[in-house]
Amino acid sequence: MKLYQLRYIHEIARQGLNVSQAAEVLHTSQSGVSKACQLLEEELNLQIFQRHGKRLIGITEPGKIILNLAERVMGELENITRVGEEFTQKETGTLTVAATHTQARYRLPNAVKVFMQHYPEVTFHIHQGNPTQVAEQVASGEADIGIATEAISSYDKLLCLPCYQWNRCIITPHNHPLLGDLPLTLEKITQYPLITYDSAFTGGSLVSHVFNQAKIEPNVVLTAIDADVIKTYVTLGLGIGLLANIAYDPERDTDLGMIDASHLFPASTTYLGVRRDAFLRGYMYEFIQLLAPQFDRKTVDAALK
Repeated sequence: MKLYQLRYIHEIARQGLNVSQAAEVLHTSQSGVSKACQLLEEELNLQIFQRHGKRLIGITEPGKIILNLAERVMGELENITRVGEEFTQKETGTLTVAATHTQARYRLPNAVKVFMQHYPEVTFHIHQGNPTQVAEQVASGEADIGIATEAISSYDKLLCLPCYQWNRCIITPHNHPLLGDLPLTLEKITQYPLITYDSAFTGGSLVSHVFNQAKIEPNVVLTAIDADVIKTYVTLGLGIGLLANIAYDPERDTDLGMIDASHLFPASTTYLGVRRDAFLRGYMYEFIQLLAPQFDRKTVDAALK
């Protein structure tokens, strides 16, 4: 058994059993990947993958166990590499943060700016997605840190630290009748076309739950994953918008009115997630503290243990 064979089967699983895509990621040939897998199966005297002709169509029961162990081996190899870099190249490396659009657009910029000033030799990547995608990227090792609301905290592989809470607001064009019809209620919201987040994204399911509990059906005419898209269509007069209050900036959004809706919905918690088994570089601890000052290195290490 060779390490490269474990790397190959691990990448095949990551690529949804697509051998050609795995070979591309691994910078080798498709035939070489297939042959290495077959040799490993022969050595173990069992099948890891289910096949239909030459095509992989599934993972066997023993294959699931082997792939889980292979993932752990790949993670430890990455940790060993990070340890070496931490003691020889403290100021260089990469940091990949996965975040929802709202967090990436409205919460991360200040922390990212300070971090890049402190670590100009560290390459910074931001991946955007919904909370499930964010959590899965961190769990798989594609991202070092995940920033998302609610759903990310349900992943056992991740240590999730509660960073801060936020709530929601209603935005409207200026002179909209809702601005003068206070206090805001759920019933008043349903009187107008509503533009809000896609249900898979931050807060969407919680919002739906609140309306369902009240037995009220909002008139949702458009959903989006991007708060700026919501604001654009509200500006065009297509409806009122329901979005995270951190996404409304009175200095920039001068063409929109805002009504606080925090009395209508429970607060949502944004979590910062890291893999429980990952070795964190020193600069990763610093980024965590820049984003959430209450979590210094000692606090994070204590939580990991």
